[in-house]
Amino acid sequence: MSTRSKVRQQAVVYCRVSSVKQVTEGQGLQSQEKMCREFARIKSYEVVKSFHDKGQSGKLMNRPQMKTMLEYLHAHRDDNVVVIIDSIDRLARDLETHLNLRAAIRDAGATLESPSMEFGEDSDSKMIEQIMAVVVGNQREKNAERTARRQRARVMNGFWIAPAPVGYKYVKAKEGGKVLVRDEPLASIVQAALENFASGYFETQTEVKQFLEAQAAYPKDNKGCVHYQRVNDLLTRPLYAGRITMPKWNIYNQLAKHEALISYEAFQTIQSRLNVQAKAPSRKDLRDDFPMRGFITCCGCGKPLTSGWSKGRNKHYGYYHCHRKGCSHYGVSIKKEQLESDFEKLLMNLSPPRDVAVAALAMFRKLWDGLTSDQEQQKEVLVSELAQVEKDTEKLLDRLVKAESELAVSRYERSIKEMEESRIVLEEKIANCDTIVPDFDESFRTAYQLLENPHKYWTYNDISHKRTALRLVFTERIPYCPDEGFRTIPVALPIRVLEGLEDGQSDMVGPLGLEPRTKGL
Repeated sequence: MSTRSKVRQQAVVYCRVSSVKQVTEGQGLQSQEKMCREFARIKSYEVVKSFHDKGQSGKLMNRPQMKTMLEYLHAHRDDNVVVIIDSIDRLARDLETHLNLRAAIRDAGATLESPSMEFGEDSDSKMIEQIMAVVVGNQREKNAERTARRQRARVMNGFWIAPAPVGYKYVKAKEGGKVLVRDEPLASIVQAALENFASGYFETQTEVKQFLEAQAAYPKDNKGCVHYQRVNDLLTRPLYAGRITMPKWNIYNQLAKHEALISYEAFQTIQSRLNVQAKAPSRKDLRDDFPMRGFITCCGCGKPLTSGWSKGRNKHYGYYHCHRKGCSHYGVSIKKEQLESDFEKLLMNLSPPRDVAVAALAMFRKLWDGLTSDQEQQKEVLVSELAQVEKDTEKLLDRLVKAESELAVSRYERSIKEMEESRIVLEEKIANCDTIVPDFDESFRTAYQLLENPHKYWTYNDISHKRTALRLVFTERIPYCPDEGFRTIPVALPIRVLEGLEDGQSDMVGPLGLEPRTKGL
């Protein structure tokens, strides 16, 4: 007796998890597929394909594997394939997406089945299915709300919840969860970039960019570059000052648990400097061959001299030019060797005698010791200022509550924000009064070497140090005349002090300090 073979119903399995953690730890997908395959065995279905969407939200329609599955179903429309899902929430997590996917599966000639519920085409079954889809969507929204509340509470407790920025990494915290800690050597690189920009050592974002690109450990693109957007992000993140700001949750300047790389006062200085034009701007075409490009001005028009190389018969010759039409020196070429030789002579004339440099160092050290010896007195003054700021803030808050016009409300809110920033800075200064003052020699060694011999410092250092020397020794650009050389030189205060000591005329306060002489001395 012949038997007629029976063709088994073909089926595909669809699984989905929304969490990347579930993917990496192997949770969810395996158990879903196991349940679906067991259901297929009981129903005598032949599972021909399985599709896994990893880390995909149930609210999305265009998931990679869902799209691939629908394409497969269209290609095998004549087989009337069954799509098996573990539960309704694996298909979608809101009603609209659920209905759209149900329609897409139906249009592909397939049917939907699940071991956890029955999908029918009658009105009652459709109503129950839609109610379940609404419940699933509601659960998703509630989960999102709970997650947002937990995250906001964690931020309010001073914990960062987003990916760690450059310079930090996550470690487990005693309070639970994770906290940011310094990630060396990146933390020191970021700290140096921020502090140098705040102090004026780096005067433009270009110089910060060049500094970061010179650090082997700092992350760059495949061309070895750091983009300006990343530099700007670095300079504008309050997180590096130990503060957390998240406008979406109305959180501003929340004190963070992690160690700050810079003070909040330095962060404020950076923000105020970002829009200030540098007196010795750093240029993208700045090279060692023309270290003073952009810093030397024409004595005729006051505009910076340009520079470049001209090709001669046997070699190239460097020149500085004035290209401003209408200037009396327009088109005049100044030999690079002549101008830079005159500049080195100028620096040599600024070098004080050895005994004057030693006397100046002793004076600076005495002033440093005097400024750092009365920290308690400074602390009392700062505490008093803080109390006044808090009183003024309370008054502004009372006025804000009573204000009726939008203009008044806006002004009060702006003033309160400024008061809040002042409060943060004062609290930081008060805390710093209890810290150990850094060693004078360690803090001022480089600056003293520059003041002691500007010419030597200029000769032995690279382009970035040369530019720093220009800004520390001179207060603004230097005018140069082709016939007369350098004119009036705007030297910085420390240089003027050394010149005064050499002439025996110093305007600085002497060793007795600011207090009047007491009897018997």
